Amino acid sequence: MLRVRNPQLNKHGELVHLLSTEGLSKALLTQILDTAANFVSVSDREVKKVPLLRGKSVFNLFFENSTRTRTTFEIAATRLSADVINLDISRSSAAKGESLLDTIANLSAMAADIFVVRHSESGAPYLIAQHVAPHVHVINAGDGRHAHPTQGLLDMYTIRHYKKDFSNLTVAIVGDVLHSRVARSDIHALTTLGCPEVRVVGPKTLVPTDLAPMGVRVCHTLEEGIKGADVVIMLRLQNERMSGALLPSSQEFFQSFGLTPEKLAWAKPDAIVMHPGPINRGVEIDSAVVDGGQSVILPQVTFGIAVRMAVMGIVAGNEA
Repeated sequence: MLRVRNPQLNKHGELVHLLSTEGLSKALLTQILDTAANFVSVSDREVKKVPLLRGKSVFNLFFENSTRTRTTFEIAATRLSADVINLDISRSSAAKGESLLDTIANLSAMAADIFVVRHSESGAPYLIAQHVAPHVHVINAGDGRHAHPTQGLLDMYTIRHYKKDFSNLTVAIVGDVLHSRVARSDIHALTTLGCPEVRVVGPKTLVPTDLAPMGVRVCHTLEEGIKGADVVIMLRLQNERMSGALLPSSQEFFQSFGLTPEKLAWAKPDAIVMHPGPINRGVEIDSAVVDGGQSVILPQVTFGIAVRMAVMGIVAGNEA
């Protein structure tokens, strides 16, 4: 049987693009997390820069709106001493009808080294990765409902930081799993890193039917889903990706699946609460939980800069 090489890796098994957490080995995921650990302290320095990407150009191509992800990629690239170019795609040639690959070809001619791509179409970063020169690297900053690998990696970093080890953890991923690229990236990373119990929690209309092969336990009540959990990852309710009447109302969703201090008591006393942001307070999660002692939502953002520095540093050091 012909084995197809993972498009993220070169012939030596080194990471040259980051397109998904799916298909990455435990060793590669651990390499990224360990590298990120070395970059966390850069934020505490008086001069918050290292010269790893000096002379390199990072192009942020966000075909979908984003504040947090784009900003943390920009900060990460700047701290690595790269030249950062943010493109306003809504006013670019792509908005005038130019094809995605023509846009990439023209930007490549401007000596791009790394493309950070967010796109509403699943698979767009893969298509770009297939058509760039061997020295150009593509990082997926979220594609459709498919994947958001750097968010998945910063979630893994956060979990490892607070819980040290994945081998005895119960992790619950709660909410709009159907539309969540974060959930998929988290599930692939958690199972690869050896987490023994990954639960997916939500109403039947917002949980895909094909999750069992991914090694997760599906729960349709919040109590069952987070009971005894070490980590609770709340997902954003993605109204912009919903079609049809998948939910009666956001208030009803909050009543059944919104995380309040009372419901959080079902989890372990030292459970941590995470959220990829932006947060809809009073819809997925109560403000008392967001601002409470078990919330690690703001540290996630801080760790995200170090994780994105690690990913850019690793791919830039490898040739396709």
